[in-house]
Amino acid sequence: MTNDISVGTLRVKNDGLRKGYLMKKIAVVMGSISDWPTMQLTTDLLDQLKLPYERHIISAHRMPTQLQEFGQSAQDAGFGIIIAGAGGAAHLPGMLAANTVLPVIGIPIESHALHGMDSLLSIAQMPSGVPVATMAIGKAGAKNAALMAAAMLAITEPEVSERLKAFRQKQTQEAIDSEQQF
Repeated sequence: MTNDISVGTLRVKNDGLRKGYLMKKIAVVMGSISDWPTMQLTTDLLDQLKLPYERHIISAHRMPTQLQEFGQSAQDAGFGIIIAGAGGAAHLPGMLAANTVLPVIGIPIESHALHGMDSLLSIAQMPSGVPVATMAIGKAGAKNAALMAAAMLAITEPEVSERLKAFRQKQTQEAIDSEQQF
């Protein structure tokens, strides 16, 4: 018998085996408020999958001390995964990865100058030893970051696995049903 209790953005699971167990939160971090329209697609999907998260704005270039403190304290703060989106000289995901042992998923935000290629290369071309799981540029990457985080949590969270399977089944059915729109 499971009795789940909500505590802010955390869920306390009481399944008889893991009393008081807290599902890890996801940190959704962006470099500035201008990244929010893209990053909102991530949080919308996290909401749909009922995954706990917190949103933060931390500029890699304007808030280096706060970035370092956030990365170094993220695990102790109950986070299990960090999703970081940035545009242009997109150093945020890499710098967070340099300051934590948690998995970091990077979302390249589409920029005006180079249509997000600058962001993609800044995030993907990390040196050996500081990995960032890099998603596609823009909206698709924002959605896939949420799905990747769900897949990571599904390894140890059976209910997340079930919700992810249901999401994929719905996605398949919508694709099948779309044929009728021809």
